[in-house]
Amino acid sequence: MKIKYTIPAILLLCMLAITARSFAQSGKGQVTPFRKGSVTLNLGVGFGTDYKNEYASSSAFGTKAALEFGVIKAGPGVVSFGIEAGATTSNKSSRYYNDFRSNTVVIAGRTAWHYGWKVPGLDTYGGLSAGAAFYHSGYRNNGNGNSNYDYNDVFPVIGGFVGASYFFTRKFGVNAEAGFDITSLQAGVIFKFK
Repeated sequence: MKIKYTIPAILLLCMLAITARSFAQSGKGQVTPFRKGSVTLNLGVGFGTDYKNEYASSSAFGTKAALEFGVIKAGPGVVSFGIEAGATTSNKSSRYYNDFRSNTVVIAGRTAWHYGWKVPGLDTYGGLSAGAAFYHSGYRNNGNGNSNYDYNDVFPVIGGFVGASYFFTRKFGVNAEAGFDITSLQAGVIFKFK
């Protein structure tokens, strides 16, 4: 549990240190690839968030896609609104369960504040998400081979995340996010359409 919150905190501190150093060294204005009117799509894979604290959380794998639109200029940055969808899957056997599997599919809205600091191609951001999770889990009991269990649930989810993108060209870059969202830590690619 502690590692779930430690990794995002370390990532946030590293981002702040890098951006503070960049801010101190440059006398130019903000240079950012994410502006009002921007449209981006990021795709990532990593460690999935264990919303239900299941036994299989140590092997959770997550994927997430997020589409964002730069809508409002807010101070030196831009506020985005968008949607995200993804899934966390895990499976694990233990002395109590055979073939334990859990899957959570999440569809959510998201908003973030983006700021590029003074590093060309860099976009850093932090934000919140809210939506619905569709959950399924099941296992076969070791003590009684005929005892199977399936469980389904739908519940609301609220998340928070920090992230950074670095664009190698005007339309393509790499992206990383951390937090309590569909994924707890992910890396991937980002495309800019506008």
